[in-house]
Amino acid sequence: MPAHRTARERARAELTAAIKDEARRQLGEQGADGLSLRAVARELGMVSSALYRYFPSRDDLLTALIIDAYNALGATLEKAAAGADAPRERWRAACHGLRAWGLANRHEYSLIYGTPIPGYRAPQDTVTPATRVPAVFIGALRDAWRAGEVKPPFKGPEMSPELRRQVGIVRAQLAPDVPEEVLARGLIAWVQLFGMVGFELGGQFANTVDPADEFFTHTVEQMTLFVGLG
Repeated sequence: MPAHRTARERARAELTAAIKDEARRQLGEQGADGLSLRAVARELGMVSSALYRYFPSRDDLLTALIIDAYNALGATLEKAAAGADAPRERWRAACHGLRAWGLANRHEYSLIYGTPIPGYRAPQDTVTPATRVPAVFIGALRDAWRAGEVKPPFKGPEMSPELRRQVGIVRAQLAPDVPEEVLARGLIAWVQLFGMVGFELGGQFANTVDPADEFFTHTVEQMTLFVGLG
């Protein structure tokens, strides 16, 4: 590859990173609804037409930020889980890793797991990065099941035929060898996890279990038992 081509590509990568950094700063100040390509260009000393060569629309820029956020969180959880041996320890590590990343990257977390952005529809490009996050949890549950380390479900209400069908779709796509009952418990714990992090980021624990460190740890232990990994 010619040297001048390499330099041009390097300059483009650096400016692309600068655009996304400024966009993230604006997310923190104005939220996704207030993100403006013109405002980003103005802050970087660019004309709008030049920025459009990198991101043709606000939605293209949002998509890039969303993909970056999913990949960053996915990499964080994968690293956290890789440092643990037993599936239950990987599950716990991923739970705490998700909370830590969310607290350190509040606006990016809200971008991918917060209120939907009016008028924005995530393209197919976001699907693969998004699956990195649940794959860590499902991987721990699947490996525990294969190793015979998942405890039998506690006696509770039977799933309705419709719910079993829905869980069966998830099972076929992500964990075909894990029984529906086990996977359903994993989904319940998944919702609980994101509910806790969302409540904390939204300040909903104020004057109750704030700071939420002990409550979060206690809940993770409870849900680890619930999914059968205790």
